[in-house]
Amino acid sequence: MAAATDQYVLAINGGSSSIRFAVYRIEIEPIRILGGKIERIGSPEQHLVFHDVRGKDQRTQRVDMPTAGSAAVFLLDWLERRLDFNTVRAVGHRVVHGLQHVESQTVTPELLRDLHGIVALDWDHLPREIELIEEFRRRYPQLLQVACFDTAFHRTLPRLAQLLPIPRRFDALGIRRYGFHGLSYAYLMQCLTQINPQRAQGRVILAHMGNGVSMAAVKGGASIDTSMGFTPTGGLLMGTRSGDFDPGLMCYLMQSEGLSLEQFSHLINHESGLLGVSESSADMRDLLEREMEDVRAVEAVALFCYQARKWIGAYAAVLNGIDTLVFSGGIGENQPLVRARICDELAFLGIVLDAECNAASEGLISVPASRVEVRVIATDEEWMVATTTWLLAGKQQGASA
Repeated sequence: MAAATDQYVLAINGGSSSIRFAVYRIEIEPIRILGGKIERIGSPEQHLVFHDVRGKDQRTQRVDMPTAGSAAVFLLDWLERRLDFNTVRAVGHRVVHGLQHVESQTVTPELLRDLHGIVALDWDHLPREIELIEEFRRRYPQLLQVACFDTAFHRTLPRLAQLLPIPRRFDALGIRRYGFHGLSYAYLMQCLTQINPQRAQGRVILAHMGNGVSMAAVKGGASIDTSMGFTPTGGLLMGTRSGDFDPGLMCYLMQSEGLSLEQFSHLINHESGLLGVSESSADMRDLLEREMEDVRAVEAVALFCYQARKWIGAYAAVLNGIDTLVFSGGIGENQPLVRARICDELAFLGIVLDAECNAASEGLISVPASRVEVRVIATDEEWMVATTTWLLAGKQQGASA
């Protein structure tokens, strides 16, 4: 049973086909007591994975949701059986895009109206995130909810890094480079500061490599450039997203293939990237296993590593050198072979890996003589959401006292 003084914060991370969630008890810092995810929402294989620290209960179970839209209802029903909502102080939501909204803020009807107005920017994430916020509001209208924007970390981008080479009138409408994976980057920088404060204030390249992939150039603790732009589709190739390509290709394919706008969006967000090049899988683990027998898998992995090297080189130029390179995300944390292939041709930048440390995915994977310190840090976006939400809840309480 929870102590009478215990207070909790919920962190919710809604995606296109999954919802990650975590419950944190607030002490000196958030302590996770329950966490999990609903995966493959809308498919016959949908399931729930969770770990309840209090009862040492860890399970994977099939779930029955008639429609993808019932995921928010299912999650709240499930949480209510495991948590007394009278002890929940606030709910924080990872919100990928907010256009003009970049600072974390309390959810209001006005903010929800704005989010509904920009769903076309990110059909993969925003509809699910809005659905979750609205279900919490319906059941617990007095509960504080906080929107934690993925773009917030990149609000320090210099003007030139924000500008797009299109007519200036669009800049006035907020059409510029925003950058994403900001909650992950904020967490990684916090970890790096704890490991080595001097390095954290130096020239850092952060590589978040999961199903979504991006890099950020950080100097003096502030983001000065990042690979994703106006939407999360840009930058490096990803699991199913194309990343950057010749914009003229859009006109050509829509005309030659007779694609509608919706069909083209689906092509570059769900049929491209590793999946498109390999024609078999968006999962790096599958592709590495198939390299001996499938040249398409070989090319998909090679293109991924080639593009990563190019972006690291570009950011070395932006930063005027590199002091630290950090790998994170599912691929960055768990695929030593990919990290090795990316770094093998970067010795000229001072990047030299320790083969044994890299194979073991240790925290520090560069040799002592390497001018660039190369690290593997597991990211935790939910912890960052919980921390941000708790701080904002405290400020609101102070303001109303």
